[in-house]
Amino acid sequence: MKLTIVGCSGSFPGPQSPASCYLVTATVPDGDGTRTWRILLDLGNGALGALQRYMDLRDIDAVFLSHLHPDHCMDLCGLHVAVHWDPNGWHRPRIPVWGPEGTADRMATAYGLDLDPGMHEDFDFQIWKPRGSVTLGPFTVTPYPVLHPVQEAYALRVEVAGENPGDPPRVLTYSGDTDACDGLIEAATGSNVFLCEAAFHEGRDDAIEGVHLTGRRAGQVAAAASSDRLLLTHIPVWNDANRTVEEARTSYRGDLAVAVAGVSYEI
Repeated sequence: MKLTIVGCSGSFPGPQSPASCYLVTATVPDGDGTRTWRILLDLGNGALGALQRYMDLRDIDAVFLSHLHPDHCMDLCGLHVAVHWDPNGWHRPRIPVWGPEGTADRMATAYGLDLDPGMHEDFDFQIWKPRGSVTLGPFTVTPYPVLHPVQEAYALRVEVAGENPGDPPRVLTYSGDTDACDGLIEAATGSNVFLCEAAFHEGRDDAIEGVHLTGRRAGQVAAAASSDRLLLTHIPVWNDANRTVEEARTSYRGDLAVAVAGVSYEI
């Protein structure tokens, strides 16, 4: 399994990165050859353009949305245009889109479409069931409710079977947006890579609860979950990433780094 950071800027696109979007790929045997599966975790504003550096949009197998704030979902509107108005024709089934209840209507409203048909002609919208696993190709994706000020927000646990029989699955957990909570620890438990937001700073944002993590709190969750590697993301342009790392290091002793747009990680 490979993770490519398409966008990692917190809350809105920055000069070095779009908002949240993560491309996850896995290549598996398929008949006499192999097949590469490609899924997206979130598709925030600014991400669709950068995504095309790494893949043809026609090769998207599914989009999995953590929640419905624009910096995590709004470029689904641009993908709708790419699918619906492609002058060469799309010639592929509707793209599966998994998200919170109301995703289809929210996207239609954002683009100024009637709710019927909205974007249903282009996307096969499916609604998350908390802790209800979804299997697509080699991927099993499980949503865990987390703590963020929207009706539904989820951390997403992505698992792919090990290379050899008996090998444990490889696990990527993506926090979405959240403060520290039991659901986040559950989602991240035993993960090989914990891609975790850290949008707040200690001291500056202490009075704000139930919105985002600091580096220290992200580290605490990673330690409690026994994650092998903590990859900090969703850092806003006004934050100092070095300070975020220093905060995380006070509570987590494992492999630690900051996500950078354009960088890929083998899991």
